Amino acid sequence: MKTGKIRNAPWYPLAVAICIGVLLYFFLADFSSIRAGINTFFGYFSPVILGCVIAYIVNPLAGLLSRVFGRIKKDGTRRLLSNGLAFFVVVLFIFFTGLILVPQLISSISTFVGNLDGYIASVNNMLENLGVTKSMFDLSSIIDSTESVLDTISKYIKENSQTVLNTSVNVGMVVFRWVIAFILSIYLLTEKPRLKMGMQRLLRAVFGEERYEEVHVFLRKCDKICNRYIVYNLIDSLIIGGVNAAFMTICGMQYVGLISFVAAVTNLIPTFGPMIGAVIAVFILLMVNPTHALIFLIFTLVLQTLDAYVIKPRLFGNSLGVSGLLIMVGVIAGGNMFGVIGILLAVPAVAIIDFAYTTMFLPMLEKKHGIISGKTGNENAGAGSAKEKGGSKTE
Repeated sequence: MKTGKIRNAPWYPLAVAICIGVLLYFFLADFSSIRAGINTFFGYFSPVILGCVIAYIVNPLAGLLSRVFGRIKKDGTRRLLSNGLAFFVVVLFIFFTGLILVPQLISSISTFVGNLDGYIASVNNMLENLGVTKSMFDLSSIIDSTESVLDTISKYIKENSQTVLNTSVNVGMVVFRWVIAFILSIYLLTEKPRLKMGMQRLLRAVFGEERYEEVHVFLRKCDKICNRYIVYNLIDSLIIGGVNAAFMTICGMQYVGLISFVAAVTNLIPTFGPMIGAVIAVFILLMVNPTHALIFLIFTLVLQTLDAYVIKPRLFGNSLGVSGLLIMVGVIAGGNMFGVIGILLAVPAVAIIDFAYTTMFLPMLEKKHGIISGKTGNENAGAGSAKEKGGSKTE
């Protein structure tokens, strides 16, 4: 029996639906094992995956620099210069950021831990002045636990020397993995034209010339969504962290490096990230100076409003265009399924799914059932009846 006859058979849609339902059931029922297998697979190829991610993030900068070297006629020389300068700029940025930020972070954390008991005592006094008794809210347990932080740490190191050694080895392996990934990213970006040509040949072989153009347009749109989201989200977080640091420095607030770093990192998390960063920052400042905490809270609300309605729309443009409800659902589902990585990648994933649904899947269904895009069934019926009336008049 030919494939076309099988697809036109009355039982074919039901059989496909049942098969999809069975596969979905087994996938959800044994999702933990599937996730463990995926994690194991990614663990084996983590340097390669990290290298691809680094190359993907550096690629827009390399493309921009390639235009700067546009007068160079040889593609190989121009590509070599643009890629080398792009990686040099990234390394230089990371070096100077660490040189400026790390000492401030160490100083802020050490000062904060050293003065934590006094901060908590002042918060207790403030709560008592507000009428909150110790029976309602008592921080004495935290004070008792922070008085011997260094003794607890040293005791833990002595009693768990093997665990500390294993952790140190794991940290060293992570650093080594990132170094290998960075080197691989240089090779990947250098071999970009060859890899791109090989992928195009594969797509043509799999989908044929007729479907290749559609698939190519879809993949380019997905690349644009992911590219803009990742790069501009990093730029947006740097802007938020820099503005926080400038405002806190002008106002004479403490822990500028620590709080600005927390604000920049949590801003990478969609939807809930800025709220988490604001809560952490206000809690720290509340123990130091309640007035500074109130000022910072008001400033954060204003800054996040500007970020949501001015900065992000100018950065992202109309490349995403996804409703807030879908983003929230994607963040919750991605976090539950894949943890932090799922939260970070939820927005581009939802944007790609929304794009595929609105531009490919939905028009295909409308075309199959003869529905004109953008009109409801009642509108189509009304148009048909009007056409019939017009036809009867003409007759």
